[in-house]
Amino acid sequence: MQTHYTKWYSPSLNRDMEVKVYGHAGRPVLFIPCQDGRFYDFENYKMTDAWSPWIENGQCMVFAIDTMDLETYSAKNDAYWRIRRHEQWISYITSEVVPFIRKYTCEKNGWEGEPRIVSFGCSLGATHAANLFFRFPDMFDGTLALSGIFTSEYGFPGYMDDEVYKNSPVHYLGGLPDDHPYIAKYNSGKGVIVVGQGPWEIPDSTFALRDICARKGINVRFDIWGHDVEHHWNWWYKQVAVHVPNIL
Repeated sequence: MQTHYTKWYSPSLNRDMEVKVYGHAGRPVLFIPCQDGRFYDFENYKMTDAWSPWIENGQCMVFAIDTMDLETYSAKNDAYWRIRRHEQWISYITSEVVPFIRKYTCEKNGWEGEPRIVSFGCSLGATHAANLFFRFPDMFDGTLALSGIFTSEYGFPGYMDDEVYKNSPVHYLGGLPDDHPYIAKYNSGKGVIVVGQGPWEIPDSTFALRDICARKGINVRFDIWGHDVEHHWNWWYKQVAVHVPNIL
């Protein structure tokens, strides 16, 4: 598997940020690690093996980045500042990572323009991945979100302001006008959200998001797995095998 490692100083975050690319051609996929995770988790937790059929045959390239969860969702200091630090990470993705992905993808494929990206993650990575898909449909036209939580309560319990609201899909999609132009953009892409109902899974927000999407006519696919399905990598590998063909 061809790989490429790079890093740069991020003006959005005022620190060096690392990126690793897996693959030589195909559609771009942005991998968001699990809570507090690093870019190398895609490889260290063997997700490379799960994605290898599509990476090796040139259907996709996966771009793995770092989280900032230790300063945002996982931290215990003031929520006002934590959510604003999170927004700096969102700015890093949209203003730095997305242009890098687009340039790299076009060079590798001989494409022109600004290709849209598939977001992918598990657990809190799925929370972030789905949020990117719903917030920025001009940048992201697909998502595979496995075992996420889609309200702000996980990271910011009991706290709400405008910045938290726009990172809480259950809230902002619930308030989306039925004729909003984003709905057509969502429906022109491919979104898949998966959750199990076994140990350590928290499916309630997935059910709430499913109901909102049904009311709004948002054609994201929701796949609810059984009560034996745990919040664990072994299940996420299986879910990747089922659903990657549905998003590429």
